[in-house]
Amino acid sequence: MKWLAIVASVALGWVSPSAARASARGPQASSSGATSPAASPSTPTKPSAKKKRHYARREPKQKAPTPERISEIQSALARNGYYQGEPNGKWDSNTIGAMQKFQSDHGLDATGKLDALSLQKLGLGSDIAGVSAPRPITPASSSSTPTNPAPAKPQQQAKAQ
Repeated sequence: MKWLAIVASVALGWVSPSAARASARGPQASSSGATSPAASPSTPTKPSAKKKRHYARREPKQKAPTPERISEIQSALARNGYYQGEPNGKWDSNTIGAMQKFQSDHGLDATGKLDALSLQKLGLGSDIAGVSAPRPITPASSSSTPTNPAPAKPQQQAKAQ
């Protein structure tokens, strides 16, 4: 009988904390007329927060020329008589004016902006820039030159006849 009393008290000990929580909520829930979250599964217990999507920052396809490259362009314009002054590596109004004059004289759109054809005409671009699609880079292979066996000696061919 004694062990039955111990089991009962332990069982009540497990139940009493949850019963205490329910009784603590009970008067509040009954006074407002609302049901508890456990009783109504369609009511969310927490407000759902909107998830922010983080996108990776995309790199621009074409980057601005470096000051060294601008100086190179200014030097090429100066060699052709379009740019006056020392190359300073800044894309300033003097450089834009020189580029516009150069482009106009060479039958290009006189925008003053860098483009592939202008660089090509200045001698600073690729020979196919703006003309066709980029060519894929093909690795140089060591077997590009075929190795042929040495031809048979004429004496051996004469004996075979």
